[in-house]
Amino acid sequence: MKPPVAETRPKNGLLLLAVLGGMFLAMLDQTIVGTALPRIVAELGGADLYTWVVTAYLLTSTITVPLYGRLSDTYGRKPLLLVGIALFLAGSALCGIAQDMTQLIAFRGVQGLGAGALLPLSLALVVDLFPPERSGRVQGAFGAVMALSYIAGPFLGGVFTDTASWRWAFLVNLPVGLVVVAVVVARLPYAPGQGRGTRPDYLGIAVFTAAISALLVGLTEKGLDGHSWTSGPVLWPIAGAAVLLVAFVLVERRAAEPIVPLELFRNRTYALASAASFLTAACLYAGVVFLPRYFQEAMGLSATDSGLRIYPLMLGMVAGSMVTGALIGKTGRYKPWLVAGAFLIMVGAFLCSGITTQTPGVALAGWMALLGLGMGPMLSGLTVAIQYSVPPRFIGTASANLTFFRQIGGSVTLALAGTLYASVVAERAPLHGPESAHAAATATVVPWLAVTGAVLALGALLAMPGRRIGALGAGPGGNGE
Repeated sequence: MKPPVAETRPKNGLLLLAVLGGMFLAMLDQTIVGTALPRIVAELGGADLYTWVVTAYLLTSTITVPLYGRLSDTYGRKPLLLVGIALFLAGSALCGIAQDMTQLIAFRGVQGLGAGALLPLSLALVVDLFPPERSGRVQGAFGAVMALSYIAGPFLGGVFTDTASWRWAFLVNLPVGLVVVAVVVARLPYAPGQGRGTRPDYLGIAVFTAAISALLVGLTEKGLDGHSWTSGPVLWPIAGAAVLLVAFVLVERRAAEPIVPLELFRNRTYALASAASFLTAACLYAGVVFLPRYFQEAMGLSATDSGLRIYPLMLGMVAGSMVTGALIGKTGRYKPWLVAGAFLIMVGAFLCSGITTQTPGVALAGWMALLGLGMGPMLSGLTVAIQYSVPPRFIGTASANLTFFRQIGGSVTLALAGTLYASVVAERAPLHGPESAHAAATATVVPWLAVTGAVLALGALLAMPGRRIGALGAGPGGNGE
């Protein structure tokens, strides 16, 4: 898809705000339902199905991310974005009126089908609508919104549940989403893609959907009913996913218009940035999942209060993303800031190994801020790196796959970390009590996840070519060395 040249791009402030708003809603709904789940189960029943309220959304939104990205390169961003927003709003409305748990799970799946469009297409639109000298700053704003959504979701879910109804966690999307639709229709210019008339890769879509569905189901089952990695509900779906992924690669090698062009992985920057996105998901989820659990289980705070306590992490991510975007815009380079971010993650995560029930709040706030400052560059800098390393016709695909690898990395991380966390709690609780056990589990899991992820990501980042985005002229492209 060919973006407009910089000189003809209109002033897009209102459009940018609308796209940011839509992306925020889609990411918010990954986490907003968590604190509302106890109330949902109390009202709708179906306690044995409650995890699928989260999994259904994660499943459909993760699977569709690469599909929307590739199809937007082929058919244009605007129609795919509007389809995604419409599905997301329809799913939100249906979730808000669900009468039982089965309905809610089905409607969350519909919501996820639309959410899969909002993040990758929003990221791709930055390159379409803004010149290279501004794209770093704009991606910094997008990264800041991502950071805000990860932290604000549990807090807002608790607020809606405590002050109104859990249904407002879904219904709140409607007024904001309708404004987004109106602005996109009025302000976003239609630019046709570069593959109109070609036959979609139906077989690739089918095999990819089956493979990722099996993988996510297996990883979800790992956290349920005491299942181990060798339990049938975990082992067989993951083994099936591995077989299907091999089949998917074979299908894509023969497809005329593959849904995931394998040629992109010969691009060193693309391949290494994708790997870094997968690996730094461990750092991200270490903070946004297990630190709130520490405040609830070890310190006895409510879900809403725990959301407030991790705001240093969010503010660090917002600041890190915005500053990185500004530095990229000023210097035209992204590699130094990504490498610096990995080091900050390691320092902040290592300090978290000292977490106990007696840790001073000021010290812990500083550790979380360091962790957030390191994660911020990963939310904005990796996007710039990957978008300015591929040909323009693959911008949507590359943006979507970066998001996809982050989400898959998060799912794998949670499955691995859940096992470690539970084992530490089981070992320490009989000797030291549950509060101390949960603090020890946090002090084990956060450094283990984040330091390991950051060290491995650092290797990928150091191997990445240190190119300037300004060298690419009017738009993204190049071979990424």
